[in-house]
Formats: sequence, structure tokens, C-alpha cells
Amino acid sequence: MDFKATAEKIANLLLTIPTHWDGKRAILEMREAGFPHWRQMEWIGFYFQFLCSQYLSGNVQMPGPRYGRVEFDGFLGVPWDFKAHAINTRSHQIIVNDSEAVSRGIGDYGSVGVVLALGKVEYNGENRAFQQWHNALKGGPSAYEVARIRRGAWSRLRKVSFDLQQILFVQITDETLVKSKSFQEDFRNSDGKPRRAKVLLDLERLDEEIVHFMEF
Repeated sequence: MDFKATAEKIANLLLTIPTHWDGKRAILEMREAGFPHWRQMEWIGFYFQFLCSQYLSGNVQMPGPRYGRVEFDGFLGVPWDFKAHAINTRSHQIIVNDSEAVSRGIGDYGSVGVVLALGKVEYNGENRAFQQWHNALKGGPSAYEVARIRRGAWSRLRKVSFDLQQILFVQITDETLVKSKSFQEDFRNSDGKPRRAKVLLDLERLDEEIVHFMEF
């Protein structure tokens, strides 16, 4: 099965996916199902992974291949990652996966794929009620959040809902990597060790890489 046929098969399995994602309901749903990432601040991407694990189960191998400590979200013909992105933001760059893992996946299978959910988000109000609710559900702010408060650093507004508009099926090849950027190439972890670079796709520069899409 070629990449386009595989993308179309996955698309057919996602035809009835929910299109309005309420943050509180999504987080509670993930928690009740035992999904490990319900505590994450950037919940929309993890909720899409959660939905894919439900709607694609039995047809897509999950998780996908592992390269070192990095694994893909799924496998069907090629390795796949499941990502979500807000279209009503200024940046349209998508952080994909570990650069080395992507390159090795391409070497093994010819390409890797991204199932990319695009939609409009609504943000937490200035009273940050959603953020306070999520922190209380987690048992208090994370260590990262406590450290941020101590530094006096600015806190981003949280996404409280997501309305799905499109799902794109993106094929990443060696040619895609040539015109893509890297993310966190010069970043370091708290222990001083360098972070592994990740592939950064510019949504506005994607063309032939978009092999299939769905509208909602």
C-alpha cells in the first residue's frame, strides 16, 4: 500500500472523530481512561493522540517503531506521528519528532508520516480559571510551574477548547528535511546536557508533502 492509500485508510477511520474538544472534558476523559499525559499543559496534542489510539486501534500499530529512546506514535506502512496545531496563532511551525529518529525512519521505510489536526482554539481568560482547575486536579502546580513562579517568568494563557477544522496527512522525506528547520538545537536541559534536535515543519511552506486532507 502506497503512502496516499495508507493516508486515505487512516482518514476513513477518523471520519467520526469529535470536532469540538472541551478542555475540561478532554482532560477528565484521558484521566479516567488511564492515559498518562492528562496532566500536560498542552493538552490538545495529547488528546489527539488519545483519540487516535481509540479510533485507529486494530488497524494501526501503536506505538510505532522506536529509535533509541524515541518512538513514533503509530505504524502503518511507515511510522506516523499524531499532532495538533492551533491555526489562530501567529506561528505556524510544527514541532515533529526527534531529528535522528525521523531520519532513521525515512532510511528504513522511505518516508514518515504526520497526521496533523488543525483547528481554532479558545484561550483561558485573565482570571485563569481553567489553569487553576487543572492545577487543582493534578494536586497542585508542577515543579516546572513552581520554578517559573519563583523566576517571575510570564505564564502563557492556557487553551480551553479546540474546534477541529482540518486533518492533514503529511509525508516527510529526505527532501522535506532539507527545507525544514530544527528546534531546540542549541537548548540544554536543566542538568546542562544538550537537548536533542527536533524537526520543525513550516505549515506555510508545505506543498507536495500534503498528500491527503479532510475538512470538517
